[in-house]
This record gives sequence, C-alpha cells and structure tokens, in this order.
Amino acid sequence: MLLDAAALYFRAFYGVPTSVTTPDGRPINAVRGFLDMTARLLTAHGPDRLVACWDDDWRPAFRIEALPSYKAHRVAPEGGEEVPDELGPQVPVLVEVLAAAGIDRVGAPGYEADDVIGTLATRARGPVDIVTGDRDLFQLVDDERGIRVLYTNRGIADIESVDEAAVAAKYGIPGRAYADFAVLRGDPSDGLPGVAGVGAKTAAALINEFGDLAGIRAAAARTVVAKPPLTAAVLKKLHAATEYLDRAPVVVAVAKDIDMPAVEGALPRSPAHPGALAELAARHGLESSLGRLGAALRWPADALG
Repeated sequence: MLLDAAALYFRAFYGVPTSVTTPDGRPINAVRGFLDMTARLLTAHGPDRLVACWDDDWRPAFRIEALPSYKAHRVAPEGGEEVPDELGPQVPVLVEVLAAAGIDRVGAPGYEADDVIGTLATRARGPVDIVTGDRDLFQLVDDERGIRVLYTNRGIADIESVDEAAVAAKYGIPGRAYADFAVLRGDPSDGLPGVAGVGAKTAAALINEFGDLAGIRAAAARTVVAKPPLTAAVLKKLHAATEYLDRAPVVVAVAKDIDMPAVEGALPRSPAHPGALAELAARHGLESSLGRLGAALRWPADALG
C-alpha cells in the first residue's frame, strides 16, 4: 500500500474540523485524520507492506521547464507551496509520528510523491494499492499486475476503488489511457491548460479512434479529408496546440524509474520508538488515533505505555 501522503494530509485537513486540537489548543486535525484514515485502510485492505510517499519537491524543475504554468497558481508569495496557516505546523508533527511509529516515509530529491509511487509500483512484484486524492495516478492502474487506486472522494471515509474498468466507465477511454486523456483535456488544478476547445468528450473520442496521443498526432499530421472525430475544427485546435502537445506529456507522465534505494515498507509490529511515540501522543492529543492505528497494525496493548 502506497500512501500519497500530501494528498492525504490535505484531504484530512479539510475533512476533519480545525476544532480538533492538541491539549494546548493547536489544530491537529490533519494528523488525526491522516492516522485514522491509515488505520481504516489497513483494517479494510490488509496490506503486507506500507509506505508513506512524500513530496521532496512538490513542483519539480523538469516539469516547470516543460510547462511553466505547472502548479504556478499554488505558489505562495514567499515561494514554496501555498499551505493553510493551520496545516503547515502539523506536517512536521506527522513526520515525527511516522518515524516514531516505524512507518516508512520515502521521498526522492527533485521528484513528487507521484513519481515515488510510480517507481515503487513498477518495482513491486505483487498487487499494489495506491491511496490518493489525485486523479493523475489513475494512469498507473493495471489490472494485469493488480495495481489499483483507492481514491479519496470526500473527507476521510469516502474511498472509491479505481481499476481499469472504473477508468473506462468514468471517462469512456481504455483503462490505461488516462495520461493522454489528461494531456488533451487539461487539469486546471495543476495548471495544465489542455488543448483549447477540446473537452472530455472529444478527448475520449480521439483516444478511442487512434489509440493514444502519438496516434492522434500522427493522424492529424497526415489527414487530408477531415471526418469525425478528427473534424476540421479539431484539427485546427490540435495544430494550434503543437508546442503544448510537445511539452505536456513529460509533465503529466508519472516517473517510473527514479534512481532510489530499495524500500522495505514492512508493517511495524510495534512502534520503532515507543517512548517518543507516547510523548508525541500526549503532547498532541493523539492517543485515540494512535490507539486505532496500533490496533490496525496489531501492536501489543501496552505499545504506548
């Protein structure tokens, strides 16, 4: 099980009220929600291994170089990612809790969590559950290899299982075609403009007719007599977007071959640092959430002292 950590703590922050606080009154809703969601997932799906995948670089240089608009609307005035004031201080707490609990947290310099997930999923020898609220990771679903996405719709309890059939049903495209679909349609949440005038319906029709983005562009280059779905209007839009279509695929495609060490991801059968975890639990009011996590991990009853 690969957790898209940032997607989950943002989801937890907005899904659990900020009235959930530490004993001294600081919001701790994102950490509590993250831990509770992880406990539910462990109980419901019973993975053998677990990794919290981290954004070491939330906006990598290679993606900005290809498409400067990538996540540009989410850059804070002082630089870095714009994060709610009440969430920012909770992220280091979560880092400490994961370390004390013994849950592997893995990032890679110059890459997003998506890329860590893509690499670990590609390396995996068995089924993989990817937990995220980011549709970009739909491109990794692979029924043959047992790779699916557990998509967090709203809050921390509404989780949808997404496989190739689910992608096909939702978007009307082959189950493994999501990346090309996203390039064509665009994704405003990531600053991805898409091909102007090409919406979801036209993008799906083009993919179904020509197979993938390369096939669509090859057909557009050789077409003399336009016919649906490659009408004269669509041809004009594709030709106008030539530079964008040259650049966008590297932005959308999740890296699958990062040079990073092997990751064990073994489930901790007791906290790695029980004293530190007990202190964190008391300081931040996490006893109940860590109790549920411990139960899901089958920790000894006295794991937190």
